[in-house]
Amino acid sequence: MDEQDEVLLAALRADATQSYAALGKAAGLSAGAAHERVRKLRERGVILRTTIDVDPVAVGLPVLAFVMVDGNAWMGGDETRAALAELPELVECHIIAGSASLLVKVRTATTEALQDVLRRIFAIEGVTGTQTIVVLESVFEGRG
Repeated sequence: MDEQDEVLLAALRADATQSYAALGKAAGLSAGAAHERVRKLRERGVILRTTIDVDPVAVGLPVLAFVMVDGNAWMGGDETRAALAELPELVECHIIAGSASLLVKVRTATTEALQDVLRRIFAIEGVTGTQTIVVLESVFEGRG
């Protein structure tokens, strides 16, 4: 990656709906050259996907929590991954080092719905406990 690729990535992070002409202008390239560089960044796996940010409160999911999941065995196996993937409230899931095995980010409409998610996490084979942190306010999210 060179400086122009970095400029393109920064511009796409700021607004992925920009035209290739705007992207090219930002990076000192023609629209065609910007398009080709973005295509190559996708092919190389640098750009994984193009998406939008949705305000979770506006779509009825104001409760944000991080849950550390404890297990009695390795929690990174296919069965555990599949069971976690079935829970639509889980926004992210990370295998971590430390006292817990997993860290999951959860979005729900209510604390009652969060409690239901915690029950379903606890029902996954190998899970021995959870520690939940409920977020009161987010300063910022999603830095690339």
